[in-house]
Amino acid sequence: MPQESGAAMDQQFQSLQEIVHTARQKLPRELWDHLSGGADSETTLRRNRLALDALALRQRVLVNVADIDLTTTLLGQPLATPVFLAPVGGFLGMAHPEGAVPVARAAVARRTTAFISTAVKPGIEAAQQAVSEPLIFQLYVRSGREWIEEILDRARTVGYRALCVTVDRAWYGRRERDLISRANVREGFGDPRYQASMTWNDLVWMKQHMKGPLIVKGIASAEDARLAVDHGADVVYVSNHGGRQLDHGQASIEVLPEVVEAVAGRAEVLVDGGILRGTDVIKAIALGARAVGVGKLLGWALAAGGQPAIERMLELLEIEMRTAMGLMGVTSLSQLNPSWVRASMVAGPVSITSAYPWYEERLR
Repeated sequence: MPQESGAAMDQQFQSLQEIVHTARQKLPRELWDHLSGGADSETTLRRNRLALDALALRQRVLVNVADIDLTTTLLGQPLATPVFLAPVGGFLGMAHPEGAVPVARAAVARRTTAFISTAVKPGIEAAQQAVSEPLIFQLYVRSGREWIEEILDRARTVGYRALCVTVDRAWYGRRERDLISRANVREGFGDPRYQASMTWNDLVWMKQHMKGPLIVKGIASAEDARLAVDHGADVVYVSNHGGRQLDHGQASIEVLPEVVEAVAGRAEVLVDGGILRGTDVIKAIALGARAVGVGKLLGWALAAGGQPAIERMLELLEIEMRTAMGLMGVTSLSQLNPSWVRASMVAGPVSITSAYPWYEERLR
């Protein structure tokens, strides 16, 4: 896939909608469906969007908003904005010949971080070695403890600074778009029973072996948030796997407040799930998230134009956040709290891409 300069991307993509439109044009239908679809009826997938749309932002005026601070930290690492690149596995290698390498480079170039999945191509070493900043390794369990020790040793040796264990994929969701298209997609190598049999005590052992911070990804209840912290989680990561696992689950943004309350400051809280706009990020931060992950949007940007398009996507999210905060009368993320959002009516039909009306008009 030819690479374009950042300046060229600035001209080509003036909005996130154009990035998604370009990705749809470039991706074969089965790859678009693999990235964009969800489990079974896709109810959880649509709820992620619906719950975000059902929150309104409050506005205050006559506040000096000439300077706006979007910085935050994650496990002590400064981030230029509260948006990180969520773990996306095998799709990266399907959409781009360099797989996770442009993802890692784009994250560091925009002064944020990326979660690099067990399943990435050309491999976890290549992704970390492509950048000068330590990234975060995300683990899927494919075999027993000997195999886990080996891959954790590889991740630690090459420089990953934290371990993220995904815990909401005990069974692989029935992603019917993949099934119907007969796409050559499978849940990963190895025996799936190892992932299915993982327990809280395994997380304790993994953290001890990795000798670094532990992020538990896939928390969807206050009860499990407390258990995660009790078992050593430094970060509780609210996620429903982008609606790709449990159908008819709750939206991530809906779960977020109860998790924040349950954690009670004992760990940092992250969230992903349907995040497609800068205003989505602001809502999540207001409800207690430290930072917010983008997955589908990352995949669309990678397909649209590789590293420059991912950088532009992150830049556009920053522009949207800065604009919204300026209009709200907010000058820093630290000022955001639940008082800045209210339950409200949903303005229209909800779909995978309903945050992008210009794009959807071109599909009609």
